[in-house]
Amino acid sequence: MDQQSKLLGTEEQPVIPPSSDEKTLAILSHVLTFVAPILAPLIIYLIKKDESAFVAAHAKESLNFQITLVLVVIILLISVIGWFFLWLPGIMALILVIVATVKASDGKLYRYPLTLRLIK
Repeated sequence: MDQQSKLLGTEEQPVIPPSSDEKTLAILSHVLTFVAPILAPLIIYLIKKDESAFVAAHAKESLNFQITLVLVVIILLISVIGWFFLWLPGIMALILVIVATVKASDGKLYRYPLTLRLIK
């Protein structure tokens, strides 16, 4: 695996191929974070965690990434010099959410880079 692909996260094939509905919910767990950053993946995870391992994995990963982003933004807001870098998490989130959405639509499991795995 080259350095660029490590920066964009990692992917793997699920043991059981996901259905079309599972892919749609996995996609939504990433895309809806533009509207409701923590709430959307949390709701999807809580509803589907026992029904679909694929959807649960994507929702959990999306939730962990969103929590990490919130923590990073809080740290940047607290530090004086951090105010100049508040645009970085937004751009990073935009790019990585798009990558995660594409991986979910391809039926692959995706792990965001530089993410705290608080929800296991």
